[in-house]
Amino acid sequence: MSIEIPVLLDRLCYRYPSFLVDAIAEYEPGRRLVALKNVTVSEEFFQGHFPGNPLMPGVLMLETLVQVATILLLHREEGTPTMRVSLRGVNDAKFRRQVVPGDTLRLEVSLDRARSKMAKAKAVAYVGDQIVAEAELLLGLAPDRTAIDPTARVHPGAEIGDGTVVGPHAVISEHVKIGRRCRIGASAVIDGWTEIGDGTEIFPFASIGLIPQDLKFKGELTRLVIGQHNIFREFVTIHRGTQGGGGMTQIGDRNLFMAYAHVAHDCRLGHDIICGHMATLGGHVVVEDFANIGAGSGVHQFCRVGRHAFIGGYSVVTKDALPFAKTVGNRARIYGLNTIGLIRRGFST
Repeated sequence: MSIEIPVLLDRLCYRYPSFLVDAIAEYEPGRRLVALKNVTVSEEFFQGHFPGNPLMPGVLMLETLVQVATILLLHREEGTPTMRVSLRGVNDAKFRRQVVPGDTLRLEVSLDRARSKMAKAKAVAYVGDQIVAEAELLLGLAPDRTAIDPTARVHPGAEIGDGTVVGPHAVISEHVKIGRRCRIGASAVIDGWTEIGDGTEIFPFASIGLIPQDLKFKGELTRLVIGQHNIFREFVTIHRGTQGGGGMTQIGDRNLFMAYAHVAHDCRLGHDIICGHMATLGGHVVVEDFANIGAGSGVHQFCRVGRHAFIGGYSVVTKDALPFAKTVGNRARIYGLNTIGLIRRGFST
């Protein structure tokens, strides 16, 4: 059975910077865990403790036992852990023998009691058959406010809302602000001065907030603002604005962007819009509420797509698309009212 020690110990609050557990020897789920630590002369803490007579500090003996207790509390057979652990107290600590380079610590931790917010564990450290340290540990448990995969690269300056999940290998840059209960898929990239509202889903390999494809762009501070409850499927690309276009790309609420859809710089999109697979919006396009842009369609720069408009699949739109109408073809023409779409939206016949 594989236990990912670094992943679990990253969820121990205020821990010593180094991992002090080398291997797991025995494991009884939810009851008992035995770990090993090889104490070598190269350990950082030996440098000043003490010159010429290196000893493992007692506080780091306790830290090692706390790390073992954390693994016991957090390891699950399936899925990633959802709790964080903090040391709340130490009772009856005893140090019975010095630990020096060359010793192998056998660290045994047994749970005496575990509740939803607190756990008590008995912890004993051995060298050979001799007890070198023992203590009763009081450990606090708190639900994780966010779940960030350990392989994701999230800049410390990024703001991630409560309940948001960030998947493997996702990249989130410094100036990004993500709301609550969002889901960021594997290998998605969110860059620039980007704001994302609550409940938004970004699927794997989407690229959100990257620089515009405009030769006039010279690195100016421009933004992308996204509302709530949007869905960006795989490989969607959304670019932030340019200084000449107002400095902002803006997307409203409850929109669906299917795979490979593209929204260029300085676009302004309303609410409840559907962009089909590979639909492409050029720069400065305005799309009003409830519009439906079919798969493979392209909308030329500076065009407007009206409310409740329907753009048929693989159309080329070089002029404004009228609201409430069907616009289809290459080049696109009007084919009457968007009857089906209007009925679906509750309009009377």
